[in-house]
Amino acid sequence: MAMPAVEAQPQLATGGLAPVQPKDRIFQLDMLRGWAILGILAVNAMAFAWPIVVETATTDPFGHTGADAWGAWVTEVFFQDKFRTLFTMLFGVSIFLVGGERSDPGRGKLLRSRILWLAVFGIIHGAAFWYGDILLHYAYCGAIMLLMRSWSAGRLLWIGGSISALWMAIATAGPLLLGAMGPDFQEQFAANQPQVTMETVNAAVAAYKTSFAAPWIENVKAWLMLAMLSLFLIPVTVPLMMLGLGLYKSGFFVGRSPVIVYLLVFLAAAAVLATDAWASLPGQDPASLPVAGLDDAAGGMAPLITLGYAAMLILLTKMGLRVLSGVLVPVGRMAFTNYLTQTLIMASLFYLPWGPQWMGDYHPAALWTVVGAIWVAQLIWSPLWLSVFSNGPLEWVWRSLTYGRMVPIRK
Repeated sequence: MAMPAVEAQPQLATGGLAPVQPKDRIFQLDMLRGWAILGILAVNAMAFAWPIVVETATTDPFGHTGADAWGAWVTEVFFQDKFRTLFTMLFGVSIFLVGGERSDPGRGKLLRSRILWLAVFGIIHGAAFWYGDILLHYAYCGAIMLLMRSWSAGRLLWIGGSISALWMAIATAGPLLLGAMGPDFQEQFAANQPQVTMETVNAAVAAYKTSFAAPWIENVKAWLMLAMLSLFLIPVTVPLMMLGLGLYKSGFFVGRSPVIVYLLVFLAAAAVLATDAWASLPGQDPASLPVAGLDDAAGGMAPLITLGYAAMLILLTKMGLRVLSGVLVPVGRMAFTNYLTQTLIMASLFYLPWGPQWMGDYHPAALWTVVGAIWVAQLIWSPLWLSVFSNGPLEWVWRSLTYGRMVPIRK
């Protein structure tokens, strides 16, 4: 199969490299980036609104009911792990788009510089603003991934896909095996898990509000812990990057696969998603499920749902509905800016001392109003900015640092 189009690094008259031009960008990739960056906010919202003890708890301290139960259900079923997975796959693609083949020393040097500056951004983002930063994790996983960027599509798909499928099988089989042990074993297993009470949560919330510096102190402590734990996710993240690059090189991510392939992936994902949605319905009695642990097992197939979402958007584009899928493109072209802007807005609202400090006040239903408002703002402001400038403001900063010179930003 022929290699899909590449967002080429144009040559300057002086012989150096220049950033990719807007006209050379790949519509499908920007569309998928936009979808991913918006969906990531829905998942991250609770991590902004509540301390890390909630995110790392193995048991739910809230017991949400009513609208909050439905708000949590939407996030868990339709968003959790699906959008981070997509963005991870697309980051694997960007490694190749920037660095090209390993035989190209100029672009290889550029790629290493880009990854180094991403790590710097990640450290600042995580330590100063939000403990849930993923940029530093992507930087050191990207440093590993750059060694595999010249592999063929088949090799990337087989190795990256097989490892990712193994993790998905483990995530799916675990709940089914636990369910097969019977209710007595399940109760004993649950009782042995660390319990997080609302008293613990409220104490963690209060710690953010003890002084002007308290939010930064609490954030740094949480960030250092997660930064260490993220090292154990390298075997998960790098294979997903490999899988993403394989899907790009095979043509799947740029709309070159046969329509039947996208349709089959979409239908398979839709079946799993529907199963997860039904099995996880608020108020659903686990004992009424035909298979114990079905809800958690279906949720473990997040990578398949991710590819189903991608297939859906690519099918819309292939069917001539770019008017729908195209609204995501400007958001995707400014994914770096939009990701960090989400942090600035959410951190300012929920815990940084110059904001209203809503931490501990917003549960899932109310959080969806904040998420929706930010989605609307980014869907509006991204095309407005790009009508004047060639890339987002933070993309421009990152590019200028990467190239070691001020690159043009105005069209």
